[in-house]
Amino acid sequence: MSDPDGTTRDSIAADRRYDVAVVGGGPAGLTTALYAARLGHETAVFDRGGGRAAMMQETHNVIGTPESVSGNEFLSTAVDQLRSYGADYRREFVTGIERADDSFALETTEGPAAAERVVLATGFSDERPEPPLPRTGRGLHYCLHCDAYMFVDESVYVMGSGESAAHVAMIMLNFTDDVDLLLRGDEPTWSDETATLLEGHPVDIVHEDVTGVRNGDDGWLEALEFEDGSVREYRGGFAMYGSDYNNDLAASLGAAINDDGTVAVDDHGRTSVDGLYAVGDLTPGHNQIPVAMGQGAKAGLAIHKELRAFPKSLEELEAEGSVSASDVPAMPAALRTRASDHASTADD
Repeated sequence: MSDPDGTTRDSIAADRRYDVAVVGGGPAGLTTALYAARLGHETAVFDRGGGRAAMMQETHNVIGTPESVSGNEFLSTAVDQLRSYGADYRREFVTGIERADDSFALETTEGPAAAERVVLATGFSDERPEPPLPRTGRGLHYCLHCDAYMFVDESVYVMGSGESAAHVAMIMLNFTDDVDLLLRGDEPTWSDETATLLEGHPVDIVHEDVTGVRNGDDGWLEALEFEDGSVREYRGGFAMYGSDYNNDLAASLGAAINDDGTVAVDDHGRTSVDGLYAVGDLTPGHNQIPVAMGQGAKAGLAIHKELRAFPKSLEELEAEGSVSASDVPAMPAALRTRASDHASTADD
């Protein structure tokens, strides 16, 4: 294969040619890579670092993982696990991807790479309100289903002026009876129906902007100051200003993009472009670690079914003849060695 500047797959260094290239090192991407590597495919993760999972102070809703584990600790453990199975983890930023024949050419900050299948796990960034703001993870939160439990029977704010902010404020009444909706000087944009709903729920709408933040000695939010001179005590709250999806690579390849900016995929992460997958927060659905991991697993399994050498089809057997003993196993030698190492460790 070759890309527009003449680079061919064969001209790319052998250690940068893969069966599967995953762009993004969050829970979804790492899980996809884990499945691909353990199922016998030469796999790499290209990760620029950061991301929503890395920002987590604590890990919530992940069975078997204590809440004391930070996002960085969670991801670091996953990377170590991935490497132990023979996958590459590269701290590189993918600047472009081109489709060439039946494969893909990737351009990164460290040079070209190539892969038979590409999985985009680039996620999104939460739109942040203007400061002053509480510290992220210490009073400023973005994931309702992750962090609502932290604020049971506490004073809570929700920042925003749209539909999502209004509904999150009402949802928080399931956990506490003290919820303020902070417009911060903006005019509400929610519907008349939502306005009627808000009138029927005990949510206090605060119009004035925030002018100051008061934190405790532990760094957690204690109160917010407002432009009318008032001070309101809060344990924490949620900013609801929308999401900026990192869909540039998908769009450049011609993948279908939904109206909200997510990449359109089927139940196993396939996009509208053959060989291109998307998983995790880049796709529609709940933005949760267990959900992302499930999507990664399903994509990894689907890719394996596409790439595995055996069984041969009837047409292939007729054209190529029977599979001989010298043709098997299909798994590359380096990955088989890793598998043996794991088996030895288990025996110990």
